[in-house]
Amino acid sequence: MASTFTPLGVELQATGENAGTWGTKTNTNLQIIEQISGGFTQQALTSGGTVTLAVSDGSTGAVMSHRMIEFTGSLSGNAVVTIPLDTQQFYFLRNSSSGSYTVQFKYVTGSGSSVTFAATDKGDKIVFAAANDGTNPDIKEVALGIASVAADTSPQLGGDLDMNGQDIVTTSNADLELAPNGTGHVTVKGNDNQGAIQFNCENNSHGQQIKAAPHSEAASNILTIPSTGGNSTLVSDASTSTLTNKTLTAPKIADAGFIADANGNEQVIFQTTSSAVNEVEITNAATGNGPIIGSSGETNVDLNLTPKGLGRVSLGAASIQNVVEKVTVSATAATGTINYDVITQAVLYYTSAATGNFTVNFRGDGSNTLNAIMSTGQSLTVAFLVTCTGSAYYNNAVTIDGSSITPEWQGGSAPSAGNANSIDAYTYTIIKTGDAAFTALAAQTQYA
Repeated sequence: MASTFTPLGVELQATGENAGTWGTKTNTNLQIIEQISGGFTQQALTSGGTVTLAVSDGSTGAVMSHRMIEFTGSLSGNAVVTIPLDTQQFYFLRNSSSGSYTVQFKYVTGSGSSVTFAATDKGDKIVFAAANDGTNPDIKEVALGIASVAADTSPQLGGDLDMNGQDIVTTSNADLELAPNGTGHVTVKGNDNQGAIQFNCENNSHGQQIKAAPHSEAASNILTIPSTGGNSTLVSDASTSTLTNKTLTAPKIADAGFIADANGNEQVIFQTTSSAVNEVEITNAATGNGPIIGSSGETNVDLNLTPKGLGRVSLGAASIQNVVEKVTVSATAATGTINYDVITQAVLYYTSAATGNFTVNFRGDGSNTLNAIMSTGQSLTVAFLVTCTGSAYYNNAVTIDGSSITPEWQGGSAPSAGNANSIDAYTYTIIKTGDAAFTALAAQTQYA
């Protein structure tokens, strides 16, 4: 009686057959069983081609007889793999090709059923083919490590998501949206609640950016932007956006930004000017111009415009209703060289009786020259009040930044004496005509 074969190619030897070759056939059967149990092989595919993994009875070379099959090849079109079945079977299938193909399981006499790998499916599948009606296999498959999966339009995540320091990265130009359900919140928290959100651009020339969408709720939302090197920027695109009751630490305020009152009404508008230098124009939103005043309802409110260093306050073609000037009153006796610091005061008043004739040296202050704080074409006027008793001492010399200058005196001649028992008021108008070049107009007036 001749040998028969199982659907997977194992030879079933009849009694008394295969004398002298029984041992070899038995070893081959054991190798086939080993392949069926855990054997691995590769099968190359071609575009548009059909590959049938047929059983080779009594041979270990059949691809179909291996438990694990890896498909390879560079594909530009679909390939079909047919595995004819006469029994229930399962396989580990791995896709290492560069395209798409179909693995079709069919009975020898049936039309077959199939499982498909798409071009983007890189990984493994466990496929089980079981008989259902004796004609078409019933295919069951489980994907293992497939890179491409169907999109979930509303995924749910319960509990914590720990990325263990790894990044969450979207594809090019794709949005990453964290949308809480209902009244939930998105919270970023680090150790000891010291976590922070950092906004970075891949191109460092763009800097760090924050884009905030408008919110319909009138809630007390706070946006804090720390300044690093004075380069933080807060930009509002919407004309109705407001920044209310917030403190900004050294940010830039974009053109046409404004400060609103408690009712959301614009009160102060910041906008750039046409000048090329760094200037900021401040206007009243209601009138389009000044004045900029103190809080509503308050009176006697000081408006302090304090330049930094040697900066100046320029009022342009200003209309000034009244001026209160700084007077330094000192119980000092005039004598020798007296440094007059024009940055410190507009009027200097010595209340003790002069003890000798004196020189007045005009300067900015102890650290700045008058030449440094004035521009060509500017003038300033100051007064020096000197107390005289029985001896009529007077101002007999004038210097600017330590250099002698001859003033033009009112009446045509310089004074040769002071006035006894009086307060002599000296006024000086100093005009800068060039670098370290000045013209001085002086006058002496007696007050007794």
